[in-house]
Amino acid sequence: MSTTTTPPTPPTPESEGPAPRSVRLIQNEATTEIPVHLLFRDDPETGAVPLSPAVVGRRQGTGEQPRLRRPAAASRPRPAPQVDPELAERPARVLPGAAGVLAGACGVAGCAVTSWWAGTLPPLAVEALALPAQAGAGLGVAQWAAYAGAGALGLFGFGGLARGRTGRAWVLGLFGRYRGTVRRTGLMWVNPLLLRRRVDVRLRHWRSEPMAAADGSGVALRVVALVVWRVRDTARATLGVEDHETYLRECVEAALVRVPVEQPGSPKASVDAATDALTRVVAADAAPVGLEVFSVQPVRVEYAPEVAAAMHRRRIAALDAQHRASVLTSVVDSVEDTVTRLTMRGLVELDDYERKALVKDLTVAFCSSRGEQAP
Repeated sequence: MSTTTTPPTPPTPESEGPAPRSVRLIQNEATTEIPVHLLFRDDPETGAVPLSPAVVGRRQGTGEQPRLRRPAAASRPRPAPQVDPELAERPARVLPGAAGVLAGACGVAGCAVTSWWAGTLPPLAVEALALPAQAGAGLGVAQWAAYAGAGALGLFGFGGLARGRTGRAWVLGLFGRYRGTVRRTGLMWVNPLLLRRRVDVRLRHWRSEPMAAADGSGVALRVVALVVWRVRDTARATLGVEDHETYLRECVEAALVRVPVEQPGSPKASVDAATDALTRVVAADAAPVGLEVFSVQPVRVEYAPEVAAAMHRRRIAALDAQHRASVLTSVVDSVEDTVTRLTMRGLVELDDYERKALVKDLTVAFCSSRGEQAP
């Protein structure tokens, strides 16, 4: 039995690899051809492909030019004010008050001993101090030098004594350089050559004068704000700005211009939201200069003088319209009730014309009576 061998089929381009995927396109009369696989392409191996701004084709027959869809520019945050980064509060070196008292007493004792040595100490003082007979050496160079040393020691001892109080701090400086902050209380000794600046670090309340503001609709307002704040960094508050209280006042005024304030009579939730927004803005502006703001609350909100008259007229007109609507409603109800009772009880029989006439007469009569009763 013979077997027929079929010769191998020569390889074709189709059999060498997978068949190429057909590219599907989206196409209509208003757009260009876009491959579908490009719209949903998410292949991390190939990397991101920079794409040009999408072009929206013009509609046929309208003459409209192609438009570019550009992403909206993100608003850049407003940079915070910058202060010297090296300027930060640090504790100053001070000594207990006993050291200053001891140094001053030693200086006074040294002056007394020098006077006894020079023979210028009064006899009564010699007897009171139980000193031996005066030497009587006279005032020479050595005596004057001893006087200078003892006097300088006494001046440094007593001149450096200071009393620290609760809620108060001292910012110390030497020849224009910051040397530290003293927050201790009680008697202490501070170098008398240092310049002292007293700073109030207690929790403070400041009630502003009427400031310009606006609501969400742009209506001009006058706002009185109550600010609760304190000095957190004495070095920046004293040396970072010329006057930190004036700086805080300007921050509050600027925040009232940027943040919308609710009109008088607004709901409590809206008022609380405006208060929180004001507090965040003022706290962010005051933080670089060492001020800590806890609350900025509008305690009195009123319309600006140029707006108050118009708002008053508008409110009166609204009240008048509301009063007229209520009067008309009551008159219509009264007329309807009167006509219904007359017809239901069979007192009168009215056709359409007579009913309209009766309604008209009753309406005029009721409106006249209500007008006479109104003040």
